[in-house]
Amino acid sequence: MSSNITKKLDGKVAVVTGASKGIGASIAKHLAGEGAAVVVNYASSKAGAEKVVSEIKAGGGKAVAVQADVAKKADIQRLFAETKTAFGRLDVLVNNAGIYEFAALEEITEEHFHKQFDLNVLGLLLTTQEALKYFSAEGGSVVNISSVVSTMRPPNGSVYSATKGAVDTITGSLAKELGARKIRVNAVRPGMVETEGTHTAGITESDMRKQYEARAPLGRIGQPEDIATAVTFLASSDASWITGETLLVSGGHE
Repeated sequence: MSSNITKKLDGKVAVVTGASKGIGASIAKHLAGEGAAVVVNYASSKAGAEKVVSEIKAGGGKAVAVQADVAKKADIQRLFAETKTAFGRLDVLVNNAGIYEFAALEEITEEHFHKQFDLNVLGLLLTTQEALKYFSAEGGSVVNISSVVSTMRPPNGSVYSATKGAVDTITGSLAKELGARKIRVNAVRPGMVETEGTHTAGITESDMRKQYEARAPLGRIGQPEDIATAVTFLASSDASWITGETLLVSGGHE
């Protein structure tokens, strides 16, 4: 009986960049759980991406893994060409791929700046630009992954915070630019989320986590699924009259 229930993204095709682990992997799995065929993009972690694909398929969903560095235009073009080959269309783009590095002002280099801006900002723009060629006349949904740092602006995070401030601004601008094509553009701004990356960086066991939890009304850091469910909502027709929004998902921490 339950197999006849219509899912929010039945028949849709979604590309999720940086989806081999953490928040991106959870987003890919949630979109698939709502019926979307998902392209799990990865830059270097083939094993991680293939694990996500196998989990989606094990749950009865459709997915493929496609390698592409979304800071490179040629890779982006191949990503969408392979999406069309695999699934024939595009309805949802989640710009999740990103990098974060913190540095004091004295330590900022050209490389530190360009590494983050090339992926977090230019990569997001070029990926959305290429996706435009594949969205149908029915339109589509773009969901950008920003961060609480775009307004929290922590010390030693000037470059990373600047990239996410740019993402918020781009989201609003593209929403106005693409609305006539029925393409909605929104962003989700996660607070501190427990992922492989935050574990590796030592953040999950740090005083920063304790401070975050003390200041967050809901008293905990986030889990990847907390972000994935918000992204799934914005990707679906449940959010059909929402565009240009940046949704803070942070347990109430501002």
